[in-house]
Amino acid sequence: MGNVELNIMMKLSPHFSLGELTKTKHQTADGNIPSHVVIKNLKRICENWLEDLRYSYNTLYCLQPGEDYETSKNVESIIINSGYRSPAVNLLAGGSKTSNHLTGCAVDIRCAGKEQMIRYAAILLDIADGTKQDYDELLLEQHGSVCWLHFAVKPKDNRRRIAFLKA
Repeated sequence: MGNVELNIMMKLSPHFSLGELTKTKHQTADGNIPSHVVIKNLKRICENWLEDLRYSYNTLYCLQPGEDYETSKNVESIIINSGYRSPAVNLLAGGSKTSNHLTGCAVDIRCAGKEQMIRYAAILLDIADGTKQDYDELLLEQHGSVCWLHFAVKPKDNRRRIAFLKA
């Protein structure tokens, strides 16, 4: 097993791996390999936000009364469409030159539709309020019938920007 394969298997938190947050359909010479700083940023998003989002969403909307979160078969995963993007991947993906994806400070979360997207957004806002943590961007995005939530948290200078974007 090579170093790249080992890194992909690395857990950033109990339910999220480095492989999930670096996968891409774009093939580039750089292999979309993150630096240690990027991994630290991805780990912060997973530990402080995505784990809480997963737990809260499942507890509120998926589990039956009395069901255990850790053992239930009704628990849904939070699926990441895009996390870290190297400059080459970001260019191919049509990302902004200042994208938070470049530093591992952003994730795009797949949503089954508008309702799930709004529920995810509300939970993330509740997490921000409850923990007194700031986020940089919470963008509810739709392209045709496909919905996703772009969520970004920088180490500092977060703007708490919220927007609805439709292409």
